[in-house]
Amino acid sequence: MTSKNQHPKTGKHQTPKPDRSPNTTARARLKQARQAEARAAKRRRGLTVAVSVAAAVAVLAGGTALAVSTAAKDDGSATAAVAPANASGGDDTVVVYGKADAAHTLSVYEDFRCPVCRAFETSAGQAVQQLADQGDYKIEYHLATFLDNNLGGKGSKTALAAAGAALNEGADKFKAFHDVLYANQPSESEDGFGDVNHLLDLAGQVPGLKTEAFTKAVTEGTYQGWAAKVSTAFNKSGVSGTPTVELDGKTLAVIGQDGKPVTGEQFTALVQQTIGG
Repeated sequence: MTSKNQHPKTGKHQTPKPDRSPNTTARARLKQARQAEARAAKRRRGLTVAVSVAAAVAVLAGGTALAVSTAAKDDGSATAAVAPANASGGDDTVVVYGKADAAHTLSVYEDFRCPVCRAFETSAGQAVQQLADQGDYKIEYHLATFLDNNLGGKGSKTALAAAGAALNEGADKFKAFHDVLYANQPSESEDGFGDVNHLLDLAGQVPGLKTEAFTKAVTEGTYQGWAAKVSTAFNKSGVSGTPTVELDGKTLAVIGQDGKPVTGEQFTALVQQTIGG
């Protein structure tokens, strides 16, 4: 077979004479520009994938690492931001659980798809709630959806919107549904929370939650816009990973150097030390 630059009889390579006509020169420049843009786009895609994979959820030997947010843009949802009843904060993006007049505030930053958040909730969640119930502090939840970008899918957003429907029923219903979501969190490779029917099934574990209004709100995505607004507020908060827990603005080390979450007793001690200090 004769290649493009071989003589048809001798088979020797020959250098074709360049065509220097104006049209050919213009076409060459256009081709070069297109090739350069294609290479740049490929580099950008490669960088995005590398950052997303590295920042999704790292697993360390003997423990789990913090889930890191790489979200640089606001959520682009065009859905109207209808806020559920009981939403708090100046822009209705905060969920408060506990006594409103509590002297201290525990700020919890989470993503419903974050396995490290689940590990923390499993290990210390009961103590976190107990201290709120007895008035040591109130909890302010700041919820994220960046793992949808990092892992693919829509589970964080859909679960957050469903949690908004639970909040509309009451802060106690939100907290109970919040706990059920973490207890039934799908693996990172699955987007189980992206299915509203699955979320409705899980809501059945919370007594009194599956009202007609709740079911309608979850099915129709009533609080999808609110979920996007909450996610945007998280992205602007300066918090770069989940779970992040702050008591009166001071970060608590709820994930140890070994990657393991604190126990309930250790968490209670952290709170007492911080309040006492």
